[in-house]
Amino acid sequence: MITTPVTESLLHGHLDVEHTGRGLIPHRLPADARRRIPDEQLAIAESQPSGVRLAFRTRATTLALHAVPTKRVYPGVPDLPDGVYDLLVDGRPAGRAVVPGGNLRTVDLATGRTTLTQGPPGTAHFTDLPAGDKSVEIWLPHTETTELIALDSDAPVTPVAAATRNRWLHHGSSISHGSNAERPTGTWPALAALAAGLDLTNLGFGGSALLDPFTARVMRDTPADVISVKIGINLVNADVMRLRAFVPAVHGFLDTIRDGHPTTPLLVVSPLLCPLQEHTPGPLAPDFSSGTLRFRATGEPGGGRLTLSLIREELARIVEARVAEGDPHLHYLDGRLLYGEADYEEFPLPDGLHPSAETHRVIGARFARLAFAEGGPLAV
Repeated sequence: MITTPVTESLLHGHLDVEHTGRGLIPHRLPADARRRIPDEQLAIAESQPSGVRLAFRTRATTLALHAVPTKRVYPGVPDLPDGVYDLLVDGRPAGRAVVPGGNLRTVDLATGRTTLTQGPPGTAHFTDLPAGDKSVEIWLPHTETTELIALDSDAPVTPVAAATRNRWLHHGSSISHGSNAERPTGTWPALAALAAGLDLTNLGFGGSALLDPFTARVMRDTPADVISVKIGINLVNADVMRLRAFVPAVHGFLDTIRDGHPTTPLLVVSPLLCPLQEHTPGPLAPDFSSGTLRFRATGEPGGGRLTLSLIREELARIVEARVAEGDPHLHYLDGRLLYGEADYEEFPLPDGLHPSAETHRVIGARFARLAFAEGGPLAV
């Protein structure tokens, strides 16, 4: 077996790496943006490599990826399954693996406080790959911070150069991050990107799509052929602003992106249907009364407090006004076209907030059709 240290040249879908004593940790926000992060939730979310993958060419038929995952535990909630490493060969699924061991992050849902316990490295094994030269991707677990150490193979590996496919830059909430998806290629952005043949950079951050200016600046400075931003659900969940602040904050976020991408097709996506917060403001609170984790909205309507229905109205109005002012490459998509009333009846939200793995597949297929197909706002 040949041992190849994991270096940044093997990675795609990331924006930065953190070098450690054993290897490196991919990050989805660069260091200057990470210095602006105000809370641990976003710091953890951006280090979870949703959409990040190793990409290389090889004749190997056996691979072993050595890594240290950081798994999460929520006291009072059943243990989460181990994160999945997805193997693609020439763009087609060819295997999956998990890495045992690793670090353990314990999260108190009531306070948000976390404790980290260090653990040992582990290995994801892939065997019986097709013979001959091929393109290989290993998609990293979308909800486990992952320290990458080395890749063993029975033939040399050659990093794939910078992406030749059109680049899709997306920002959104935990749904875009991949909450409840079973595997990294099963998040709705990954499914849509694979269906459309696009090179994905996923800036979906669980609980943290909050119109942060540093995120807008990162998007401004990141090369992209098409861009989408999914705005709304976390603003309501966290009850972080009122309507008076929301409208200029959206304009400012879009203005910053446009500073770096003045004519790039840009799609604003409003929230998916979520009956919990269609007309009831946040903040959300965890609810264990049913014996499993669900959420409940605790806010009182009125006074400019945001709800999903209000956000959709305002986003549609904002986009319409900006297009009329001279931005013909800006577009709007009502999130209920991706997941609406009929879908809620067929595919209910398991915790009242996040879609199931099956619903990710529905959303991904619809987004690919509505956004990327011929005639769509992001068709390239």
